[in-house]
Amino acid sequence: MAREGSPVLRVEHLTMRFGGLVAVDDLSFEVQSGAITALIGPNGAGKTTVFNCITGFYKPTEGRIALRRGAPAVWSALEGLTDSGKRGLVRPDGALFLLERMPDYLVAQQARVARTFQNIRLFSGMTVLENLLVAQHNPLMLASGYTLLGILGFPSYASAERAALDKARSWLDRFGLIDRADDPAGELPYGAQRRLEVARAMCTDPVLLCLDEPAAGLNPRESAELNEILLRICDECDISILLIEHDMSVVMNISDHIVVLDYGVKIAGGAPDEVRNDAKVIAAYLGVADEEVAQVEASVGL
Repeated sequence: MAREGSPVLRVEHLTMRFGGLVAVDDLSFEVQSGAITALIGPNGAGKTTVFNCITGFYKPTEGRIALRRGAPAVWSALEGLTDSGKRGLVRPDGALFLLERMPDYLVAQQARVARTFQNIRLFSGMTVLENLLVAQHNPLMLASGYTLLGILGFPSYASAERAALDKARSWLDRFGLIDRADDPAGELPYGAQRRLEVARAMCTDPVLLCLDEPAAGLNPRESAELNEILLRICDECDISILLIEHDMSVVMNISDHIVVLDYGVKIAGGAPDEVRNDAKVIAAYLGVADEEVAQVEASVGL
């Protein structure tokens, strides 16, 4: 697969403590531009906590989370940005953001990080199309002069509204939902609701798309359809994907790189074949008790 480019995200020495509990411990990894990176591990490994730190829901106890937009050359400004105490910088060739310094709404709006959640969070009473228009609320409000220009019927707002509708319909078509555009989102089958969540996130034009268990509850056919959609997004759009997933058929089939956590600690990282055969990963997923670790390590030659 090997869709590898310059890093779009660098997570460096990330630590998240809740009182005396260390949920994430000195975690470092990168997400490459145009690639799919999976974050996996047993329940309670700290995966969602990492997502919450990246997307601004949590402020990390320690560490740096840097995201790049534009040319890879902007990485040269990382140390200067860190020392400046600022949240980000914008240059003609690109932009750089320190996500640990940003609240969640700026992570989404300025750094352009989009996220879906493990539990579906659609506006079930709105139509499928309206759910995608809601995702474009900020640019539409700006074009409307915060409602005044829209009320007065200025051409600039009408143009922005048409563009938002075109974008929404385009993503519905890509996700196989265009025929349900006028149906309430809550009436869609479960698998279609999952696809709609991803389509809504794509309407924000993200640089990084964070998917929290997008295949949860899907049957094998629906998982295979999701795989095809995510691969097509990476191939056709200037976007990188970071996903949490328990469905190993999804992880192993579409990931370029996998990071494995156990009790908040990175225990492995690499291509799918490397991770699949890693003895520490196998032991973690088997749920080996502390007193059995030495025995398992000896049996696998560690």
